[in-house]
Amino acid sequence: MSAPRSAPTVLQIVLGRRLALLREGGGLTAAEAARRVRVAQTTITRMEKAETSLKWVTVKALLELYGVERAETEDFLALAEKANAPGWWQGFRDVLPNWFGVHVSLEGEATQLRTYEPQLVPGLLQTKEYAHAVLAAGLPRVTPDVVERRVSLRLRRQDILTRTRPAPPHLWAVVDETCLRRAVGGRAVMAGQIEHLLEMAELPNVTLQLCPFAAGLLPGGFGPFTVFRFEIPELPDVVCIDTLSRGQYSEDRAEVALFREAFDQMTTYALPIGPTKEFLMDVRAELAR
Repeated sequence: MSAPRSAPTVLQIVLGRRLALLREGGGLTAAEAARRVRVAQTTITRMEKAETSLKWVTVKALLELYGVERAETEDFLALAEKANAPGWWQGFRDVLPNWFGVHVSLEGEATQLRTYEPQLVPGLLQTKEYAHAVLAAGLPRVTPDVVERRVSLRLRRQDILTRTRPAPPHLWAVVDETCLRRAVGGRAVMAGQIEHLLEMAELPNVTLQLCPFAAGLLPGGFGPFTVFRFEIPELPDVVCIDTLSRGQYSEDRAEVALFREAFDQMTTYALPIGPTKEFLMDVRAELAR
């Protein structure tokens, strides 16, 4: 039995959807498929929705029922075993809420991340000291040990931006000037954070834009959100809308399109890449006085 996971891997989500498509292509309901392979209907539906691990014997029986050729079946079963392997973030189950496990899983497989932050520097761009200050001030209050574990998790997430295989995702972040003016952790912490943003902005897969106060009210700029894009056909764009207690995920095309439009419009209100770096250097100079 595989170790319990706080969230499904993206590959498990993809294979679950492929099973659903194969079943529907064969004209079978979940109840009919379950009866034919002699398992509970919930076993079928939960695997299709990535709510449980992909059970090898059941998956094999389903693929035979759906008329999948032997070679394709073997490939599918090999992928199922890979999908059931816990993601690296499972080592942080003690401090990782289930909803955020989904975020980390999507983040690791996305080819493009578009994120807007009105209050804080995006987690993928935070320094250790800045992250510590943010997480220590979060609600509900937690012990210092938990804060340290969550800081370690946040720093580990950032590895995706500098990895070589697979290719790193393109992070396009639009941040409000508030993120630079709010004294998180004190003057020294903010100086280090600004320096880090300048360094990260030099990466070829990172686009950073600042929305200055002078830009006025931004369209759609009422709360933080991230739009994930994937190369996998079974995975449409997903938007995560952050709230105080959790992230809300949606694949609804109309809703995702609304957030994509909001992001696109905000990029026109924000400073271009060059002026954003100049603004950061000005803030760095102010903090050094």
